[in-house]
Amino acid sequence: MVTSIIDGKDYASRLRGKLKSAINDLKDKYKITPGLAVVLVGNDPASEIYVRNKGIQTKEAGMNSFEYRLPESTSEDDLLAKVEKLNSDKSVNGILVQFPVPKHMEQQKIIERILPSKDVDGLHPVNSGYLASGLKGLVPCTPQGASLLIKDTLPSLSGLHAVIVGRSNLVGKPIAQLLLRENCTVTICHSRTKNLKEVCLSADILVAAVGIPEMVKGDWVKDGAVVIDVGINRLPAPEKGEGKTKLVGDVDFVEAGKKSSAITPVPGGVGPMTIACLLLNTLAATCSQNNIDFSDFEL
Repeated sequence: MVTSIIDGKDYASRLRGKLKSAINDLKDKYKITPGLAVVLVGNDPASEIYVRNKGIQTKEAGMNSFEYRLPESTSEDDLLAKVEKLNSDKSVNGILVQFPVPKHMEQQKIIERILPSKDVDGLHPVNSGYLASGLKGLVPCTPQGASLLIKDTLPSLSGLHAVIVGRSNLVGKPIAQLLLRENCTVTICHSRTKNLKEVCLSADILVAAVGIPEMVKGDWVKDGAVVIDVGINRLPAPEKGEGKTKLVGDVDFVEAGKKSSAITPVPGGVGPMTIACLLLNTLAATCSQNNIDFSDFEL
């Protein structure tokens, strides 16, 4: 079987191009420039890189980028006060607090302080409720990106069996809801599911988002299945030299690629879609806040 590699980097680039055009139209017609505020507490190296990339891509799309870097010693009350200030700032249409936050802060409390209408991470319980109820709201970026790649790969999802390995609020549960909207039959499982291999073998669409390196083996994949690997794990790579590492997903890419009809690589699959969908959410939030029909833009 010839396996197709799902190029998330290319799709994300094309989506950002469409967003840039839509934002130019928004500026011309309504004199509105979307604004995205990102708050980073502490100096986690991975978060630093991610925030920097967000800022670059936000500006390239024609949006205003606001970055707030707070020391790790910042109190939870001070962070919540910053969020409240951004909630009331009309130039800010989307708010994202970069996680993880320091241990003395409660992540859920911070999520719930962000206005649902500005929650471009899609994690507020109001937005989670909208998603579960089949209503319009802001959807978490990574599952939204994965869903777009799936729909771009398969002509129709109706009636297909989707198996999600992972039950997190960030990926597993939202991607299940998104696929239910496409009339898939959805099974959510996890590392403790009995007969997990057999469940995976029944999947037409197999999504791995469990956070365990290469947990999903090649013989877990049904012939012709579409495999979406959301995992990002860093492992030692002595073959590259002392102290070197490599990124791998939650799927054994080489072996699963022999069975699947299409598969996302790591890196270069779902990962690039996350920031692109963050920008998509920011545009959607801007339209909603200004009573503009988001569907008017061809995305």
